[in-house]
Amino acid sequence: MRQYANVISAYAIMIILIILVGVFQSWNVALTILNFCLISAVMTMGANIQWGYAGLINFGIMGYTALGGLAAVLVSAAPVSEAWAAGGIQMIVCAGIIVGIVFSVRYVLKKIEKSKKRNYIIAGIIIIGLIVLRLIAGPATEHIEAVNPAKTGFLGGLGMPILFSWIVGAFFAGGLAYIVGKVALGLRADYLAIATLLISEIVIAVIKHEDWLSRGVKNVIGLKRPVPYEVDLQNTPWFVDLVEKFHSGKLKMINSITERQDVLNQLVIDASSVYVKLCLAGLFLIVVFILLIITQKALYSPWGRMMRAIRDNDEAANAMGKNVVKEHLLIFILGSAVVGIAGAMMVTHDGLFTPGSYRPMRYTFLIWVMVIVGGSGNNFGAILGGFVVWFLWIESAPMALFLINFFTSHLPETNAIKMHLINTAPYFRFLTMGIALLLIMRYRPRGILPEKIIKQ
Repeated sequence: MRQYANVISAYAIMIILIILVGVFQSWNVALTILNFCLISAVMTMGANIQWGYAGLINFGIMGYTALGGLAAVLVSAAPVSEAWAAGGIQMIVCAGIIVGIVFSVRYVLKKIEKSKKRNYIIAGIIIIGLIVLRLIAGPATEHIEAVNPAKTGFLGGLGMPILFSWIVGAFFAGGLAYIVGKVALGLRADYLAIATLLISEIVIAVIKHEDWLSRGVKNVIGLKRPVPYEVDLQNTPWFVDLVEKFHSGKLKMINSITERQDVLNQLVIDASSVYVKLCLAGLFLIVVFILLIITQKALYSPWGRMMRAIRDNDEAANAMGKNVVKEHLLIFILGSAVVGIAGAMMVTHDGLFTPGSYRPMRYTFLIWVMVIVGGSGNNFGAILGGFVVWFLWIESAPMALFLINFFTSHLPETNAIKMHLINTAPYFRFLTMGIALLLIMRYRPRGILPEKIIKQ
């Protein structure tokens, strides 16, 4: 128990901070922060699997997150029958052609020895395949995107419960990681970071511009959630009665029946939002706990010790007969799959998919800051980093605004300095992140909860 004292203390502080937000701001804000902290924790676990276990630098987290979000659309959105009639079959044919090109190239690589002839055959297969794809897909995409573009303009999804997309998102991200790993994992660390970042930008560009797939920058809204809707709760008798009983003391103090009903209506509205966020928090907590148990078991298993040995000295591990390339590819796929789950969770929380919002600052570098601050190689540290950094990211502006108003209270409202500070309060999050990272790197270079090797 003593070895977990720091972990318990750190998490207790975070829980207290979130509770204080609920008390001094609102419970809606506090629960929203908690939910995104949990989603960030899943992302940091994925990054920690790659960096903390194997020393792989993946700056393409943004792309895998977006694929998880795309999975939520393709799984839960209702199919658009008019779009399928306009060009759905042609797009299925195109998918078959792509698969055919891949297997044809793979067959040629296996059956024909390395030579100019083999290169020409591969080039011919790819060029002919691309021409055929263009001839079929071009008109099909135009017809699909022309189907009521204000509301649809894409094929839609399978109309299944959105929770299935969490699994599908893991497979999407893992599949891309397999392709990227086959191509890029042989690169040196800094080149690998650049390559993964550029590949993630390509993924985002494709999602943003292929409207037939997910409406592009026109966004997909109204995705069904796995929890009740606020409006439905507000019209449900048992929920209204529950809120009325919970606030019975406050309601009894109001004499006017009309005023009491108005107050009750507002309480029901506020409570419905809190209830929905609590339900989402419960689902996200289950995912975090499951992943934590699995990653902890893996970390201290013989496989985990082997991965850390490869991370610390891959040449020595290779000399001992370990297949470093294979293990690197496996860990790259696993970490990316976890990030894909987080991407689907985020779209589930928001109920909408916005490809234009996927930016490296938010979905790559901020995640890396979380891992560094929390402590790479330590699952508890990675999760804590997701909580700490996201909390600071959200609360920096309100805290800065409070301090500005406090220290400039003696100045008139029209004072130029005061007005400038108030207008720039939202940007204090960048200053806060920089200072926090500098302090951590100076006084806790291995993170708040550094990696601990348990000898067994």
